[in-house]
Amino acid sequence: MLEPERILRLEEDAVVLLDQRLLPLEEIDVRCRTAGEVADAIKTMVVRGAPAIGVAAAYGIALAAAHGEDLATADHILRASRPTAVNLGWALDEMRDDPSYEHARRIHTDEVERCRRMSAHAADLLVSGTRALTHCNAGGLATGGYGSAVGALLTAWERGLLQHVWVDETRPLLQGARLTAWELEAASIPHAVIVDSAAASLMAAGEVDCVITGADRIAANGDTANKIGTYSLAVLASHHAIPLYVVAPTTTLDLSAQDGATIPIEERDPAEITTRFAARNPAFDVTPAALIAAIVTEHGVHRAPYVQSLAGTVATA
Repeated sequence: MLEPERILRLEEDAVVLLDQRLLPLEEIDVRCRTAGEVADAIKTMVVRGAPAIGVAAAYGIALAAAHGEDLATADHILRASRPTAVNLGWALDEMRDDPSYEHARRIHTDEVERCRRMSAHAADLLVSGTRALTHCNAGGLATGGYGSAVGALLTAWERGLLQHVWVDETRPLLQGARLTAWELEAASIPHAVIVDSAAASLMAAGEVDCVITGADRIAANGDTANKIGTYSLAVLASHHAIPLYVVAPTTTLDLSAQDGATIPIEERDPAEITTRFAARNPAFDVTPAALIAAIVTEHGVHRAPYVQSLAGTVATA
């Protein structure tokens, strides 16, 4: 497992980010010396994953404050970098009254601790011999430390509960094949990468016991935005009577959003899919709460009705 400071860190003159676009072939750092450069790194997915985006934004504000940048402008630029991950706005709000290096680093430390706690709760849902399927990347790379969904798999592996992980390659940018598989390999967890469209046949063959994912924003009623393709998995899992677990810190909750219809869905450059034909490239989809067996945060396992079980659950930093 990568140390949090290897994934992203705040130095005196820069925010330093491990470039996730190049993994697993190269481990290259990107040094951001302004809030604008941090925002560009978020937008271009040098750093990605909702909690990690929030930490990067906090570091960007701290750097701006230390270097005398206009904080209102820095906040605006960072807040607009990616619209779906609510952690970004949460972290910027947290930094408003205290834009210090110490506060930003504490946000990072607290986020890693939240991941460890939620992973322990989520592992309680698994049984010996579990074969899990996961989508996108919800490991340390995505959270700045231990991981959410992949953190749960790591904890389950350490407890002797996990047998195997199916890793969706996760089109179009292959965060599963490039990042999740790399993290699982480093942890010596048995796994295999599959094309996204193979999930249904594996479920039908009885080779999947649960689906476990992270989240980028969770509405008050439990509707959950995550990497495009998660909704498809949820429908398939429901058809095959396989539980879908969402593991995410409370910094990912947006209790001001009544339901998933109010969650903004980022549309990315179609060139990520093709430069030859017209394309649509939504980065996320919304899984209805009715298809989610449990939402796990650092406070424990939440069950439907989520409007009740999630109520009052907020992050503190």
